[in-house]
Amino acid sequence: MATMLDLESKLNQIALEEEDNQKVKWDLPLKELYKLALAFYKEKSGKAIHLSYEDNLKLIAFTQQAAHGQFDPNTAPQLGVLDVIGRDRRLAWQSLGLVSKTEAQESFIDMLDRLCPTLRPYIEAIKKDKEEKLRKELEEKQKAQELLEQEKKLQEEKKEFEEQCYKEEMQKRQLQDALNQQTFNQFKTYAEKQYPGNPEQQGILIRQLQNEHYHQYMQQLHAQIKFTNASNSDNQSESPIDMDNCVDIAEKDSSILKDEADGKEDDCADDSGEYLIISPARMWTRPDIKNFKQDVAAGSGEGVIHVGHGDTVTVRVPTHEGGTCIFWEFATDSYDIGFGVYFEWTKPVSNEVTVHISESDDEDEFYEDDDDEFGGGDLECGPVQTRASISPNRPPISIIVPVYRRECQNEIYVGSHQYPGEGIYLLKFDNSYSIWRSKTLYYRVYYERLDEIEN
Repeated sequence: MATMLDLESKLNQIALEEEDNQKVKWDLPLKELYKLALAFYKEKSGKAIHLSYEDNLKLIAFTQQAAHGQFDPNTAPQLGVLDVIGRDRRLAWQSLGLVSKTEAQESFIDMLDRLCPTLRPYIEAIKKDKEEKLRKELEEKQKAQELLEQEKKLQEEKKEFEEQCYKEEMQKRQLQDALNQQTFNQFKTYAEKQYPGNPEQQGILIRQLQNEHYHQYMQQLHAQIKFTNASNSDNQSESPIDMDNCVDIAEKDSSILKDEADGKEDDCADDSGEYLIISPARMWTRPDIKNFKQDVAAGSGEGVIHVGHGDTVTVRVPTHEGGTCIFWEFATDSYDIGFGVYFEWTKPVSNEVTVHISESDDEDEFYEDDDDEFGGGDLECGPVQTRASISPNRPPISIIVPVYRRECQNEIYVGSHQYPGEGIYLLKFDNSYSIWRSKTLYYRVYYERLDEIEN
């Protein structure tokens, strides 16, 4: 029976201790607040705070009661005969009687708060510091969580990007295979004429033409989609190219490099399909326009042209047998000018660069029947398509750079293009859109030698 009572008493004591541990004072758990107050008392007593002897006895008694519970003379150690202070402290502790540990802690805090006004600000400062540390910890955890989520998102995006790249690469290969099957015979014929009896060089040229054909074909698709979107009245955003549809289009498209079959005797007609294959040009600008115009003007004067209002100037530059690449530079005084580059697939009779000036209603002969094909009309809109001119009456012409208005009065426009074969480059400087203003054009054109590349 006594055992049951002892067990029940212990259970009640444990319940009370749990309840005491959950008690809150000054927005802090009582146990934590008591530790802070006790540390304050030990640190400041006799320094920042000065208490009477009786007050110190009571405070120490509260600490003994909070630490050990009710005073028990049987377990207390013996005091010396002359230990007056120890005897007084035991009497103060014994006077607390049955006060619980929790009540002793509260009494200690209340008494110290009453005797020392700086206790509460001290506790508040510690509490704010703790809250700040807790806030920083939470922020760091939150940032760590965000970084983890971002990393996870990046990994997912990377995976999706890799999958998309793989899909696009497979679609690109399918499209290239479809285009290569369509153009292989034409490219083979052209390569055999360029490198007779040299299968290795023929294979290299065929692969180069196939790659150029693929890029040209994609440019055509982009140009067609851009033109279609621009012509829509609802001004919808530009549609992306569907590579799956491109494969089907390439397999069905019989208009690119297919009309010119084997068996034609005329070289231009026989190779006109190949003439359409041409790589894009590289174009950039540089700012030293003043020095450039001075250098051009200081020469023989052939690089300075007066382009009248409504006129178009065509600079015909033959490919050089010792060259691999053409370069051009141009600028104007005060106003912009239209500029484009074309390639005429014909064997040059000389290396002489010639300049032809025509009025807007008397354009060069290769534009007479193909204004729409070369983007005639508004220069701001650019070409409708980038297909070469094919006619039995004149050499085929491929578009390298469509005619657009260039702000060449502010900076120098520079460009280059790798020779696609023998022919004549046509550099078009178009002022046909200007009704009143004439333009002064400064230009230079030159080629890159084979020995410069080898060195």
